[in-house]
Amino acid sequence: MKRSYTAAVYLRMLLVLALLTLSFAPGAAAQTSTEGRELTEESLNEFLEQFFADEHVQPHYIGASVVVVKDGEVIGQEGFGYADQATETAVNPEETVFRVASVSKLFTAVAVMQLVEQGKIDLQEDIRTYLPELQFANPYATPVTVAHLLTHTTGFEIRDPQASDLHEDFARLVEIEDYVHEHMPPVVREPGTSYMYDNFASLLAGLLVEKVSGVPFEEYMQTHLFKPLGMENSSYELSDRMIGQLATGYDQLGGELPLYTVTPTIMPHGGMLSTAEDIGKFMLAFLEGGRTADGEFLSEKSISLMEEYQSSIHPLIPNTTYGFEAPMQLPGAGSSSHVITKAGDLTGFSSYLFMLPDEETGVFLTYNQNGALRELFYSQFMSTFFPQHVAPANFDDFEPLLQEELAAFAGVYQDLRLNILISTVALGEDGALTISDSFLGPRPLIQVEERLFVDSLTNQLIGFEVNEAGDVSYLSEPNLNPLGYAQKGEQPVGFSDISDDHPYADYIFPLQSLAYYPNDAVRAFDPQRPVTRAAFIENILVISNLPGSDTEQLAFNDIAGHPSAGYVQMAYELGLINGDGQGNFRPDEAITRQEAAVMLWRSYREQFPDQLFADIEVTGEVSEWALPAIKMMVAFGYHGPEVTVGDSGADYLATKPLTNEEEAAILWSLLTVPVYMIADELMPDQGGEQEELDPVTEAAMRAASLRIVD
Repeated sequence: MKRSYTAAVYLRMLLVLALLTLSFAPGAAAQTSTEGRELTEESLNEFLEQFFADEHVQPHYIGASVVVVKDGEVIGQEGFGYADQATETAVNPEETVFRVASVSKLFTAVAVMQLVEQGKIDLQEDIRTYLPELQFANPYATPVTVAHLLTHTTGFEIRDPQASDLHEDFARLVEIEDYVHEHMPPVVREPGTSYMYDNFASLLAGLLVEKVSGVPFEEYMQTHLFKPLGMENSSYELSDRMIGQLATGYDQLGGELPLYTVTPTIMPHGGMLSTAEDIGKFMLAFLEGGRTADGEFLSEKSISLMEEYQSSIHPLIPNTTYGFEAPMQLPGAGSSSHVITKAGDLTGFSSYLFMLPDEETGVFLTYNQNGALRELFYSQFMSTFFPQHVAPANFDDFEPLLQEELAAFAGVYQDLRLNILISTVALGEDGALTISDSFLGPRPLIQVEERLFVDSLTNQLIGFEVNEAGDVSYLSEPNLNPLGYAQKGEQPVGFSDISDDHPYADYIFPLQSLAYYPNDAVRAFDPQRPVTRAAFIENILVISNLPGSDTEQLAFNDIAGHPSAGYVQMAYELGLINGDGQGNFRPDEAITRQEAAVMLWRSYREQFPDQLFADIEVTGEVSEWALPAIKMMVAFGYHGPEVTVGDSGADYLATKPLTNEEEAAILWSLLTVPVYMIADELMPDQGGEQEELDPVTEAAMRAASLRIVD
């Protein structure tokens, strides 16, 4: 079925399809009490009944399945809501199959560890020892090892799944090896030095299992994991039997989603299907030291390695084990290293597995709608039964850094996985650091240890990494994407015609720091040069992390052979441009400011209706067709200092050509202005008293609205 999307909707769709994992945002205020309820069959049943019946929770699931194990037994296994709402088919935790998405990676890691035990794989060995046919560039002396694959520290350039990797062509069959060779990325950071959630690394781990074992991946998993564990309703293959048991997926508005399949056809990093009961069997065996009724599926040594965190910027914000990842941060507490987790998301499905090995406890929640249920469940479950693991952290004594030392942290940080996620850290005149991003805006950072800070707004921990040269290199923060680092941009050297006090320097230099512009002081920026229509379209899509179209049937007669043709075509497909009505786009003509504004306005209309900006006053010459767009641009501050805002309104200079410097202001604003906060402030007062939510619920709701879903 063909769909039409605006750029904003398309970007969100790409994120849903690509990330295959959760990005968390602010959670609940950490509990001060460390005395939780005893976790028993009775107390768990009471908790589950109350939780899933809560009026704040019910909007966040259509159907859900949960299993809890403790001390070698299943103490709770329940289904809630509908596996299929239309037929009112209830969720059955024993039979209802869910797409567990990136929880698949955990099982792929277990398979690798089995082969390690057999001496067929060495964790510290170069992956090309086992996959000699792989061709990829690595400019560093450090090889990519098997351990790097399992800990997401490969240094690979990002290769997330593409939108087309989820599709409805069930006849299409793509082998793991063929997909790997087509999409193999180069190494762009020294392996082992940075953490970036890496779908492709887990895909390679699956290929590794297939090549070393000598049998197809799905066959290996059935023979060596699912059957020994009694997981009779688990598979990486979407067979007819699995389809018959599969829950229907729903979008965030409750709309039914069509059945889809994945590429590669067997997807080690996200294609597993399973039931709550089956995952419970895995957790029981894992917590029992790898033992099953029929023997051992994993040794105690391997279990210990998979429970131990292998990297972190700080012990309170660990990254990954060999297969697991850190739990979501809870404010004041950080991420407990006593908890190991794995989250997963595919369109219409979300899951969360977490275990507390010291407590011999495992929990798995899966549901057929992306949303906040996971955040709500984890925070309330931990606060109820294990508050000692989410209690406020105690920090060691430290010597506060001097102002010149704090200045080393200032700069622009770009997420390694999603380059549209930007954090700016600045040193204020008061000598304090602030951090800002496009979701939460600016807020002070409070130093609690040498390189560890507390976000004063969310009460979450933010850490910095220093490289061997002593320079600040990475930032770890929980609000945009805790599953990876943000890399500090280079020190911008400026341009020959842009001085430090140039009115647009604060827009141009950060973009140069992030390599959107060449970092070459000899070059001229030519700030007053007009921007062409094609160049603006390309720059907007590039900075939004959107690709050019590869279609051969172009929408306009005059873009064939043009270097920006793919981007112009994509803008047309996204509904950003219409052309001149004569079949042409005029790609090399200078674009006016109001034309540029309309292109962006079209990408925002579904999220921000025109009524939101009705009270924004605009002066100066503006074409009637561009007025709503200009109002939006003024409201969001998508402009530079040339635009004057007075008591009578704002003159956007709408009919003037867009210049290089003004485009820079727009591009930087797109990355950094907190538009959702601005929109909330513009929202008319609804009147009446707002219901006050408990801190846990309020924080989890905020988490779902802020997080970049996968």
